[in-house]
Amino acid sequence: MSKMMPPPSAASTGAFSVETLRKRADFLKAASARRVPMPAFLLQARKRSDGEAEGIRIGYTCSKKVGNAVARNRAKRRLREIARAILPVEGQDGWDYVLIGRRDATATRDFAEMKGDLSRALRKVHQ
Repeated sequence: MSKMMPPPSAASTGAFSVETLRKRADFLKAASARRVPMPAFLLQARKRSDGEAEGIRIGYTCSKKVGNAVARNRAKRRLREIARAILPVEGQDGWDYVLIGRRDATATRDFAEMKGDLSRALRKVHQ
């Protein structure tokens, strides 16, 4: 029987832990920072000042313009999944990110294209 190996550490993979933004004040701070529009979402990003929480923090939001509760939840699930795949590797420590869903586009855009869009948006934010 094989032993379970611990997951690789952030230092060995270049990946960071990702926390979820929950406080309105954090969303408002991100709203006044950098914005990068993409076809399926809008990325807001801000560098936190020294002394604030470490790691990467991410928030998700979809307004009623996206649709009813079912449509908003579907859009947020897709945003969570692309963030789970891309942010630990390509995000930078000490940053807050907010992904905002777009009507019709977030739920229908090809998933691989959305992941590529997030990678491009992160490169634009960090250049």
